[in-house]
Parts: sequence; structure tokens; C-alpha cells
Amino acid sequence: MSKLSTEDVLKLARLARLSLTPDEVKEFTSELSEILEYVQQLDSIDVDGLKPTNHVTGLTNVMREEEIKDYGYAPEDLMANVPQKQDKQIKVKRMIG
Repeated sequence: MSKLSTEDVLKLARLARLSLTPDEVKEFTSELSEILEYVQQLDSIDVDGLKPTNHVTGLTNVMREEEIKDYGYAPEDLMANVPQKQDKQIKVKRMIG
């Protein structure tokens, strides 16, 4: 299935809701066929025994452990300065239109 027909490209365009000119159909038929040939070439490579490579730089996660810090303020004291609150949360204006 490395070569796409004009009908295949038109069907893909219809599914993607694209309107293509006849020149574009011809161009995409050629380009998509080349892409499929390349994918088939990659698919034929034997990768048995290879470990997956999901990070090529060798860096590791450098996040620190979470620790709770007590700054000496009770949540109720902080909420006293809030103009509007509802159910122990800060009430703000609606942000989604």
C-alpha cells in the first residue's frame, strides 16, 4: 500500500473536510505515497532487542522532594483579607465567556 490512488487522496481530503484543487490532489498523491514508502522502509527494520529511547540527553529528573513549610499563618487569618469568599475558597469573577 505504498502507492496512493487519486481516489484515496480524495477520500482523505473529504474525511479531513478539505477542498483540494486537481493540482493539489496530484501533488498530495505523490507526497503521501513517498511518506508511506518511507514508513514501510522504517517498518521493515529489525528492532528486536533494542531498548526504547525516550530521552537522548541522559538527563534525569532533578525535582526535589515536597516538604510542608509552616509560615505561621492560619488559613482563616489569610482568608480574612479576601474581598469575597465561598466555602473556604476565594471567589473571583467568572473567567470563561
